[in-house]
Amino acid sequence: VMCSRFSELCNKRITFSGPCGSYEDLTGGVAISQTLSNVDPTWFNDAWIMRIKKDTAENWRLKVSNLKRILQSVLEYYQDVLGHPVSEDHIPDVGLIGEFSNTAELRKMVQLVLGCAISCDKKEEHIQRIMTLGESVQQAVMESIQESRKYYFISEDTDEKNQILQRCHELEQQVSLLLEEKKGLLTENRALRDQQDLSEGGAAPPHIFNKKMLLLQTQIEQLQEENYRLESARDDYKQRCEELDREVQELHQRNQDLTGLAHEAQSLRDEMDILRHSSDRVGKLESLVESYKKKLEDLGDLRRQVKLLEERNTVYMQRTCQLEDELHKAHASRAQVENLNRQIQELHKKHSAESLRAEKWQFEFTTLKEKLEALQKERERLLVERDSLRETNDELRCSHLQQTCLVQSDALLSGHAPPAETLAAEILPAELKESVVRLQQENKMLCVQEASYQEQLCELQNLLEESNRGKNRLESENRLNQEQIQELRAQVEELQRLLREQGSQAEDTTLLKRKLDEHLEMLHETHSELQKKREYIETLEPKADANMSRKVDELQQILHQKEEDMRAMEERYKRYVDKARLVIKTLDPKQSNHIPPEIQALKNQLNEKDTRIRHLENDFEKTKTQREQEEKLIISAWYNMGMNMHQKATDERSSATNGAQSFLAQQRLATNARRGLISRSHSQLPRYINPDKQLSLS
Repeated sequence: VMCSRFSELCNKRITFSGPCGSYEDLTGGVAISQTLSNVDPTWFNDAWIMRIKKDTAENWRLKVSNLKRILQSVLEYYQDVLGHPVSEDHIPDVGLIGEFSNTAELRKMVQLVLGCAISCDKKEEHIQRIMTLGESVQQAVMESIQESRKYYFISEDTDEKNQILQRCHELEQQVSLLLEEKKGLLTENRALRDQQDLSEGGAAPPHIFNKKMLLLQTQIEQLQEENYRLESARDDYKQRCEELDREVQELHQRNQDLTGLAHEAQSLRDEMDILRHSSDRVGKLESLVESYKKKLEDLGDLRRQVKLLEERNTVYMQRTCQLEDELHKAHASRAQVENLNRQIQELHKKHSAESLRAEKWQFEFTTLKEKLEALQKERERLLVERDSLRETNDELRCSHLQQTCLVQSDALLSGHAPPAETLAAEILPAELKESVVRLQQENKMLCVQEASYQEQLCELQNLLEESNRGKNRLESENRLNQEQIQELRAQVEELQRLLREQGSQAEDTTLLKRKLDEHLEMLHETHSELQKKREYIETLEPKADANMSRKVDELQQILHQKEEDMRAMEERYKRYVDKARLVIKTLDPKQSNHIPPEIQALKNQLNEKDTRIRHLENDFEKTKTQREQEEKLIISAWYNMGMNMHQKATDERSSATNGAQSFLAQQRLATNARRGLISRSHSQLPRYINPDKQLSLS
């Protein structure tokens, strides 16, 4: 607030370039210097104002330099003119004012300026001018004046106070000494008066008078010596004072020299700031000059390129005329080339059909061979199983005959045996018969289950064969497609080679159109075949595979997008071909020395066509790898399912076999415990018994 009021005061009292509208206008030092010049023109004269830099809006170093010079002059004014030195606490930091526009430090500077205004010889005039301002401005200025009086004019220097106190103490000591001397003189005067009274009353003895004379003489000598000593001390002090005066004069002269040097250093520092600022601008200008030089060099290169292009354009135009002549000659052999191309395509189709048929027969041969090997293995397994069953049957018959013989021998040896043992001997063969019948029934059931499993396995094998057959067919088609793509690529390279050899884009547009149409048709055919293959793969894929369906949908979307791009490209190509025909018809090489924009556009379009073909080939490679992965996943899934079913059937068969052996082992243990005989034939009983029925029989 104080700074803003002071800015209003500056606008009221002085006139300078640029209004003082805010406290930021005071940070440059120009307004403050002109205000000080109006306060005391003799001290702050025109020579001093000329040292203040005017243009300080963009350089804060110049602001700091101006404020330092103003602060130094104001402090000297307080010290020499007003006689009131300023303490360190109330000296502003001009660095903060110039660089950051610090309001607190600026307020200290404004208070110093107001102190100069109200303490100079023209203070009444300045106070009258302050009274003409607004009430808010007057109040702010008066508060600042009171504060400045409090700190700068009422307070005394601490060194001066100490000197005065020391002087008072010395005077008090002198007074005390003089009082003591006065008392001694009074006592001596009193004694002398007493002696005088005594001398008047009667004559004093001579020896007393002599003593007094001697005493007085000694006192006189002492006083003379003291006087001589004081005079010598006075001379010494006078000489010392003269030496100190000379030193003071030398120091004053040195101070003046140093002040001049400081002013010169400050001016040099200001010049350095100005030069630094100008060097920055010089650097910027040099960078601009360098950039302009580079642009000029680029311009020269562009001009040379333009000349080269013009020369190349003339060569291209001449080559275009030659190619037009060759074009008329090439129309005659076009029909023969078309017939040859058709024959080549028919031969390619026949070759692809024969290769498909050969691969089909090869695949069927491999599948039949695998079936034959599997049947031979199954036959060997059945023969081994038949032999084992025959041995088991023979052993059962032997064990049955042996048991009957044992029962009959026991009956003959023990004729008086209880009826319970004979009953057990009669019941035992019946139980064995029931167990054999039960085992036969279970064997039939297991055979039926095995037949059903065999049927399922055959169905799965048929599905696997169909999938493998489809896989081989797709691989062969893919191989043929790859061959077609290689042929197309070779044809494209041939076209590019012809274009490079001819050196112009004015080739036979109909031939280019026909070849590119053939390429596009072949690409459409390959895409349609890929679509059919994807549909066939979708029929083979399991319906629960959501990830595969999502991938297939994404591939279909990509394929549709590619087809749309191909259609748009074909339409655009046709449009450009029509334009090229019109341009070639209306082209006059004698009147034009530049390549028309239509030919340049056709050239660019052909380049875009080549890049598009390369992108399509890359996409086809990606889809091919994706399709191969999908086929591998399908085949592995079918194979894993068949293996799981086969493993399940073998596990059920082995579990039934293990259960039957444990049941027969328990029967053998019961027979051995009852008879005490171990029969070797009990270890070769039939193998198809349910473990639940084994527990019930035991």
